[in-house]
Amino acid sequence: MESEYGAPLKEEEIFEIENILDIVLPMLPETNQESIKKDGFYEKKSGDLLTRSIDNKDCVFVYHDNEIAKCAIEKAFFEGKVDFRKPISCHLFPIRISQFGGDIVRYEKFFECAPALKLGEEKKITVAEFCKDSLERLYGKEWYVSLTELKGK
Repeated sequence: MESEYGAPLKEEEIFEIENILDIVLPMLPETNQESIKKDGFYEKKSGDLLTRSIDNKDCVFVYHDNEIAKCAIEKAFFEGKVDFRKPISCHLFPIRISQFGGDIVRYEKFFECAPALKLGEEKKITVAEFCKDSLERLYGKEWYVSLTELKGK
């Protein structure tokens, strides 16, 4: 997706990524590795921490498996090489969290997600159900159960 920056980051995620960078770097294309070595993997913009992107397109942690963009941090996690899955903003996608006197949980519509939405409709899976793991990671199982109970009302 076109963007000057990649994922929003929490301050504690910077530390997590710095600790696993040596493991993740070799999983990335040479261009991404060079970019991270030269400029780092994140930037502070208007008070927000964000991953850098390559050519205003992919996050610096993206590699391509055929035509599918994937996260090298998550790859390392699933291979059992690291304990950090990926930034929560990435894990939640396409759900975004905004602040307005507390968290506002919202679905952000992207054209690129249209095939996934169609599949979700066919399989009768909501965005919240698709994002269950990430929502539980952020808010806990009890919160997620409360959310799913609202669906029935």
